[in-house]
Amino acid sequence: MRNNNQSNRLIKWCVIALDFISLWVTLYIVLESFPAFERWDSDKLSVFWLVETVAMMLSEWRFSSTIHERQVGANQILRRTTMLVLIQTLGTYLLLRAIRFPSRMGWRLLFIGLGLLVILLSLRFFERWLLKYMRSKGFNTRYVTIVGNGTAVQHLREKLLQNPTLGYRVRGDYDQISEFVSLLDNPENLRLGDELYLSVSRQERDLISRTALLCGNRMVKFFYVQPDEEMLNLEPVMVGEMELFTTYTSPLDDSLNRVTKRLFDIIIAIIALLFTALLLPFIFVIVKIQSPGPLFFRQRRTGLGGHEFWCYKFRSMHVNADSDTRQATLDDPRKYPFGNFMRKSNIDELPQFWNVLKGDMSVVGPRPHMLAHTEQYSRLISKYMVRHFVKPGITGWAQVTGFRGESNATRKRIDGRWRIR
Repeated sequence: MRNNNQSNRLIKWCVIALDFISLWVTLYIVLESFPAFERWDSDKLSVFWLVETVAMMLSEWRFSSTIHERQVGANQILRRTTMLVLIQTLGTYLLLRAIRFPSRMGWRLLFIGLGLLVILLSLRFFERWLLKYMRSKGFNTRYVTIVGNGTAVQHLREKLLQNPTLGYRVRGDYDQISEFVSLLDNPENLRLGDELYLSVSRQERDLISRTALLCGNRMVKFFYVQPDEEMLNLEPVMVGEMELFTTYTSPLDDSLNRVTKRLFDIIIAIIALLFTALLLPFIFVIVKIQSPGPLFFRQRRTGLGGHEFWCYKFRSMHVNADSDTRQATLDDPRKYPFGNFMRKSNIDELPQFWNVLKGDMSVVGPRPHMLAHTEQYSRLISKYMVRHFVKPGITGWAQVTGFRGESNATRKRIDGRWRIR
């Protein structure tokens, strides 16, 4: 199934790349325009460019553009762009002071920051116009299903669908609830990355629960338009100026929390990989003696948003044809002695810190399952697929509470940290 969030991420990274190009263009113009910079040698210029770029990277972590999102106003664009430039300028100043840069740069940095702000603001509104134009032509679309009638849902229809620049397209529109009920038993029209908006009486609790469950299993974002918040126990969210309610919340919705968690992952991954590098020669020799074949084992697993990625481990079993479908058991004959030791001591998981460094995984999160198990568990366990709203982890709730490997307590092992109401 296609996830239409992929195009949004591509737009975001293109905008970030243009931010860096804008910074470098600004620096080039300023350095060429002021005679004082002509007296700098090449080393001094290189250090200055590097510090400016590093400060921009740090600022982008927290205040990168959100114009790829569909409900972004001019005030938000202005605020985030101003904060981006402010943090970049302040970061450059502090970094130059920290390395004892020989030139006094206060006023020069302020001038560079003002020039960068003008360029980025002009670029932002051009990018926003271009994105709206592309969406009006059918590119970068988000498909929605709307269910219900009444003033609130009609207002939602007008807001989302009558403005083509927002990029919303109709997957299904059901004025009559009876028409929608058949979709619950035949959900193929709901696809990964879609959004579903439901507006029914709060007395229709069973219908709301069934719809929320279906959306969770299909990786579809669910919004309820007219709930009694306390009765339904849903979380408030803002869609434009409208307050709606949804079935999930996550601390990672906050960009600062995402940055903090990512920095934590990177630091821990680097430390763990350095430790792994020390063990690598010994593991390589022992594995080669006991079991012919490659040192590393890689397997396609399900990650963030339902996307597949290659998960790496030290190979703890003899090479076999069942590795992608058959889970290891306590006395599995495929295991060789040192491989069994690695599994018991979790040494075989150390290469997954490379997955963490790449961004496929996090240090803490629900364990990624092989594709066959994802398909199996999604049929057996309600709300199972919701665990993929966050990155999989090297360790999670199931591991710290003792549910590792083969277990009859399958439901207890579904350790997604997403809060489901």
